[in-house]
Amino acid sequence: MNWDDVRVFLAIARAGTLSAAARALGQSQPTMGRRLNALEASLGQALFQRTAEGFVLTDEGASVLADAERMEADALSFSRQLEGAGSRLEGMLRVSASDWFGLHAIAPVCAELATLHPRITVELLTDARLFSLARREADLAVRIVPFDEPDVIQRRLMHVSYALYASTSGPPLADQEQRLVTMDVGFSEMPDAIWLRSHYPRGRVAFRSNSRHVQAVACAAGVGVAVLPCLLGDSHPGLRRVDLDSPPPGRDVWLGYHRDLRRLPRLRALTELLIERLGNAP
Repeated sequence: MNWDDVRVFLAIARAGTLSAAARALGQSQPTMGRRLNALEASLGQALFQRTAEGFVLTDEGASVLADAERMEADALSFSRQLEGAGSRLEGMLRVSASDWFGLHAIAPVCAELATLHPRITVELLTDARLFSLARREADLAVRIVPFDEPDVIQRRLMHVSYALYASTSGPPLADQEQRLVTMDVGFSEMPDAIWLRSHYPRGRVAFRSNSRHVQAVACAAGVGVAVLPCLLGDSHPGLRRVDLDSPPPGRDVWLGYHRDLRRLPRLRALTELLIERLGNAP
């Protein structure tokens, strides 16, 4: 039986008239009348006696009133349980970010969130591929390019500065025929990779990787110079910044989530904390 039809039955039983019942449910009087007629026809019973004073329960209607009220109580309990669960800061959040940004920027904020709201579980996915927000492969994604998926709410989170790094134990960088540590061929047209090639036009690519962490390790080992995000490069003990008049270009970082999740409290909690902790970062 359709719960909406039971609501109509209860509203008329309590109000006594179609007009009052319609106001209680926010529907029109003709709609209420049609739905009551359809309910009675489907049951093969008259639930109300129509009188000049209004609608009066028949014996059949009175016999099912208590059952309808129990259905109402169960439905209201169901709704409250869902609303309560939705308002509590608990449950799983799946977050997608690149490896270095996940470690140096996202993970510390997630750790703080876990302290503030211990019933929230964050699953941090560090992968080069772009997880789909529409298919719920991730609830929140952080990227260096704006989102082009439909129904994604996005905002610029921060700007990340990049710098040229060399090994702390390596020789001076006077030689223009420098060995280079850079992105793999699939990412060779990224702004920092283009800048590195233009800054060292006679440089030789000695090492490639799609992982910034791997590049940092190779650079620290003396394989060559590398352009790295400062959040990563400055934290690596084996690297030193190379001061330049014209540093490599930085990148804007964007966060996004599907529009359907905009009222999810645990997502709001993480988003607000990310903006608070990283939104003003250099």
